[in-house]
Amino acid sequence: MRTAYPIVISRSKDHFIVFIPDFQINSQGKDIAQAMEMARDAIGLIGIDMEDEKEPLPNPSELAQIAKEYPSDIVTLVDVDFYEYRRKNDMRTVKKNCTIPSWLNFKAEQAGINFSQALQDGLKQQLHL
Repeated sequence: MRTAYPIVISRSKDHFIVFIPDFQINSQGKDIAQAMEMARDAIGLIGIDMEDEKEPLPNPSELAQIAKEYPSDIVTLVDVDFYEYRRKNDMRTVKKNCTIPSWLNFKAEQAGINFSQALQDGLKQQLHL
């Protein structure tokens, strides 16, 4: 699900600082584009961590509710798709224990089937991914 969160970008001496009020976190970048990308990455990272911990993600604040600290601050939105972020960045592997009939195991081993790959392929097919 794609969501847009407000961010506040402030210029410092040699980079841009970005504050993400809904998560109460900061990031930074060498320019505005990188600051926005770093904000997206920070939101994605903390968001999937919250999902893993079964914590609810904050609802995005209204852009008009976000206050600037300095007149030169930029208040804008950055979009994040938590599913897509997880798919691209969460590459941990998890061990699953499953059971299959002995005759099927015998045939699969004879055919040199990679059980992990076959399970991944089957799950992707079942989930239409």
